[in-house]
Amino acid sequence: MDALEILSDLENCFPYFQPIFSADEQRVIAYEVLGRYQSEGNIISLGPFFQDDQIPDEYKFEVDLLLVNMALEKALELDEDVNIFLNRNAELLMYRNGEPFLQELLAFEARGLSLKRIVLEISDRNYHGDLDQFDHLLQYYRTYGIKIAIAGIDNESLYFERIGQLEPDILKINLQALKSTATGINFNDVLFSLSLLARKIGAALLFENIEMSYQLQFAWKNGGRYYQGYYLHPPSSEFVERDLLRHRLKEKFHDFISYEKKKLEAVFTATEYFHAKVQEIVFKNKKGGYEELFQVLIREMDQIAFRMYVCDGDGFQKSANIFKGQNGWITQSEYLNKNWSWRPYFLENIIKMRHEQKGILSDLYCDIETGETIRTFSFPMNGNEYLFIDLSYQYLFEHDQLL
Repeated sequence: MDALEILSDLENCFPYFQPIFSADEQRVIAYEVLGRYQSEGNIISLGPFFQDDQIPDEYKFEVDLLLVNMALEKALELDEDVNIFLNRNAELLMYRNGEPFLQELLAFEARGLSLKRIVLEISDRNYHGDLDQFDHLLQYYRTYGIKIAIAGIDNESLYFERIGQLEPDILKINLQALKSTATGINFNDVLFSLSLLARKIGAALLFENIEMSYQLQFAWKNGGRYYQGYYLHPPSSEFVERDLLRHRLKEKFHDFISYEKKKLEAVFTATEYFHAKVQEIVFKNKKGGYEELFQVLIREMDQIAFRMYVCDGDGFQKSANIFKGQNGWITQSEYLNKNWSWRPYFLENIIKMRHEQKGILSDLYCDIETGETIRTFSFPMNGNEYLFIDLSYQYLFEHDQLL
């Protein structure tokens, strides 16, 4: 993109606005400002202009300041609870120590635009400057009520440390990665970690690039509070009516809720089934040893389970592993006395089983040894012995509501 052509033709640079919808209100709660340029009758994105390292920062700042002015001028007509997202890479934000940009925002604040409505959408993944100064500038902006969103988070962006340092108000997650089935499992793992981190620091999740219904469902299921993408509404030169998709989103959420309720009912039913089945087996074989118990369980659950073992209340394994390999069930004595209390939710589930005297069916997770997606059924045998039965992926696949 020819920088000089754009700089000499600034009257053809203008902002576009992409609406951001909220899950709780099912309406527009913000707009992201995007730069556009009209050339020979075609409207093109200014993204390549701002991402070009060969273009001097002062050129980029001049164009950006023009877009910000035009965008905020129009934003004065919006409801006072609608936020404005302004994209900023670290270099652009640090231009002249960020002071000219702040002064521009303060000028609009004097005209009635609360800076609490401004969200700086930043990316510092390729920044080679002083990160301490950059972080200090962000904290300085925050003293004016300006919010911070970290953008560019996808399946390759594992900068959890930076997120922990900045504690942004919003984490913006790119759903383009969902288009690649090869990265699906890895992306799900990263997303789970991000959702836990977001909850810990009090950040909201915003999912962008939603282009299909299943992506909206994925965002909703994974704790997304805010949504953005062409499936909802493309960027445009004008603001859309805030309740434009209220009815449609309510219908979509109703479908998502119904689907999830069916899955949860299936998990509850499966838990009750396994509890009754295992309780009967354990009760009938309570006088025998582990080997006798496992032999009965193998006969009853050969097409359901692939691993079983017994632990005490502290997580120490009291039995060997009974494992179903390619040639049938085998005993793995090397697991005797290993401790599993370090696993997430292990002790929590032990206490829950002890108090409720009921079995528990775990969430889906990836088995460390087989790499398959599984669930584990845990059962309190007595006061200090707990039976663990790992259910095979094949069984879950045949009962797909458990996946």
